[in-house]
Amino acid sequence: MNSAALYQHRWLMIRLPLAVLALALASLVWVRLYPMPPTKLTISTGLGDGAYQLYAKRYVEAFGRRGIELTVLVSEGSSQNLERLQAKPPAADLALVQGGYGWSSPTSEHSRDDGVQTLASVDIEALWLFSRNPPIRSLLQLSGLRVAAGPERSGHRVLLQRLLTQQRIGMDELIWSDLSGLAASEALTRGEIDAVFMVASPTSPGVMTLLVNPSLTLATLQRTTAIAERNNYLESRLLPQDGMGPNLPPSDTPMLTTPAHLLVRQDLDPALKRIATAVAVEVHGEAGAFHRAGEFPSLRSSDFPSAPEARQVLLRGLGTLENLLPFWWVQVLQRLLIICVPLLLLTLALFRVVPAWVRWRLESRITRWYGELKFIENDLINRNVDVGGMELSRIDGRLREMDLAIGTLKLPKELAQRWYTLHQHVDFVRSRIRGYRGR
Repeated sequence: MNSAALYQHRWLMIRLPLAVLALALASLVWVRLYPMPPTKLTISTGLGDGAYQLYAKRYVEAFGRRGIELTVLVSEGSSQNLERLQAKPPAADLALVQGGYGWSSPTSEHSRDDGVQTLASVDIEALWLFSRNPPIRSLLQLSGLRVAAGPERSGHRVLLQRLLTQQRIGMDELIWSDLSGLAASEALTRGEIDAVFMVASPTSPGVMTLLVNPSLTLATLQRTTAIAERNNYLESRLLPQDGMGPNLPPSDTPMLTTPAHLLVRQDLDPALKRIATAVAVEVHGEAGAFHRAGEFPSLRSSDFPSAPEARQVLLRGLGTLENLLPFWWVQVLQRLLIICVPLLLLTLALFRVVPAWVRWRLESRITRWYGELKFIENDLINRNVDVGGMELSRIDGRLREMDLAIGTLKLPKELAQRWYTLHQHVDFVRSRIRGYRGR
């Protein structure tokens, strides 16, 4: 197709293909390179009557206000939660895990390179040990007792087994029960078991049920500081008298505590990590038995590498758009600004540049003929006054060829005036040659 027809139909042949190409490129970048994040997430928590389940219910409400649907999966404990995050394909996007399951624990079976990140430490959980007899003061007293520490894969049992191993107590020296929470409390009250061990937040329903039962006593373990020094994911704290209500506990009680972590898949969309961190700030910002308001969530004691998006939100909060608009609309606006606006500006620029370049090519053809005319004029001027007939005939022949070539030149209507002007200038030069012949 010649340039004249291309320029004459520039809207159909230049600008429309450019618009279609820009739209296709924007769609490709949107879908392949910068896809929309999902608006449905899954969180793996714990047993149905635990504190993790209570947190998850508040997460569902907070995510829902931002336009994200959160599905809650009940699990046997922290081990299964981690497995769901690390599964291929992953079975969960978020998980609540007790301290001691990351790289900071020397006995942990997990490594730093497991595709899991910490969004925040969201709460402090205590190691609770209840019995019917006078308070247990040492883990050595558990030998030979019937102890309920949750299912085999639960975080309660795994942590207790680590501590017992450090005390050189064999696992077969205890009679293990899979009960936990309210079921364990009822079994302990009926005398079916001798002790209940759990790692839980003070707000956990199972903990409160055991504390308020007058027939049960809370263990006052000795040498808690030494145990915490040996396990860097534990910390020795004091649960003050009446710290959880009147006469709960009846006296100051030394406790071992560990942080609870909100974990996330490392490959989860960064925007969802920011939203999840903001939800954690909303849910866990209140005071607790072991911490002041605003102390959590934090990244001070993280079992896994912290997510950069979490540090950003904890330091500066969410961006303005993420605070004002639902999650989906924020993502659409971001892609419009990052993908569509630059492509739109580039397309508008090409709308002007490409037709201008085609016009320049057409005008350059006329300019070349003007250069040929100028060469002929210079040839006449630089010669002597008496130009021979042979030379004049040669020049006249060149002008006829030029006139015929110009006649076949196709130009759009916008350049028709220059086409006629070029014809006039060719005739002008031919008239000068006829003047030379008349001398």
